[in-house]
Amino acid sequence: MAFNYSKDGITVSLMLDTGHPKKDGTFPVRVRVGYRRMRQYYPTGKALTAEEWEVLPTTKIRAIVATRKDIENSYAFVRDTVEELANLGTFSFDNLNNRLKHGPGMLDATFRAKIEALRRQERIGSMLAYETVRKGIERFGGLQTRLEAVTVDWLRRYERFLLKEGKSRTTVGIHMRHLRAILNDAVRCGIIKEAQYPFGQGRYEIQAGEGRKLALTLEQIGRIANYEDGTEATERYRDYWLFLYLCNGINVADFVRLRYRDIVNGEICFVRQKTERTTKTCKEIRVVVTERMQVIIGRWGNPSRPDSFIFPILDGTEDATRRKLKTLYLTKAINKRMKMVGEQLGIGNISTYTARHSFATVLKRAGANIAYISESLGHQDLKTTENYLASFEREERQKNAELLTKF
Repeated sequence: MAFNYSKDGITVSLMLDTGHPKKDGTFPVRVRVGYRRMRQYYPTGKALTAEEWEVLPTTKIRAIVATRKDIENSYAFVRDTVEELANLGTFSFDNLNNRLKHGPGMLDATFRAKIEALRRQERIGSMLAYETVRKGIERFGGLQTRLEAVTVDWLRRYERFLLKEGKSRTTVGIHMRHLRAILNDAVRCGIIKEAQYPFGQGRYEIQAGEGRKLALTLEQIGRIANYEDGTEATERYRDYWLFLYLCNGINVADFVRLRYRDIVNGEICFVRQKTERTTKTCKEIRVVVTERMQVIIGRWGNPSRPDSFIFPILDGTEDATRRKLKTLYLTKAINKRMKMVGEQLGIGNISTYTARHSFATVLKRAGANIAYISESLGHQDLKTTENYLASFEREERQKNAELLTKF
């Protein structure tokens, strides 16, 4: 994301305010707006050292990447407000300050600014998630609500509205976490005060979603692998699902990007899209191509050429938005077909999510070292993997406990 904007003689940029050092040796990062030889500065709520500031645009250090995203959001909010006033021909510092302090201050405008910022950053998954929440609020009739009017009572009414629509607790939680992120930005930018912030202990607390489904057993996976109903669609999506499972529980976003050049000495080598922009070092995952995986590639894959995608989902001409939409469509298609397979086999709901967690838990049940599981999943540390597996171990104990009373 570029941190320089210019329109009609108005400039917006980021700067490190070295003239006001903090006690810890960092300096405030501010948004500088210039107009007619005048300048005003707006806080981002973040501070960096001079060294961190130098590497801010390109760093992969996790903590600084998280700070950069917050700074980008603050910058985007000021820039979008400036742009709106410039387009209306009503820009002045008085109008800008009024907008930043008291407006736009509407959920609709704030969500749209956030969505546009994510689009510029090509963070399409996050962009679509915020758009889904924005549409939910629109159905609720709350888009013209001012940010400071999003109270605990408002959130509870919105929660009831979503549940009445048939949304799960998990979906409600997703909506509320995105709303919380919007209000976090508003507090940081000074649009609302801390006392007006409705989330947290003693206020509105986001409830956890329903428990995850149990990972499958090897016996169940074997039944899935051998399931047929005579249709090509079932065979294709069943095989895609099996490939996800066999390829270390690979996410669909990474599955669609696999190319033949990623196969080196009989192993598929890839870096998770989810972490390649947010970690200091890119951790490569290696997967041995088993005979079953090779059969799936031979049945459904593209002709083998180094630069070709292994599977015919992408063609390489897609922009970030189109690539994301194709990934979502494939995920939906696999999940729809596998849900039907699960019902026919009496296993229950099967999804791409199930494939990843079944991979991890099958290894865990077989006694595999947790460090190996962590490396295979592409996790950055063992703690993540331990937390990842803990819920399944709890569910397994619950399932076994229930067996004791099935007289």
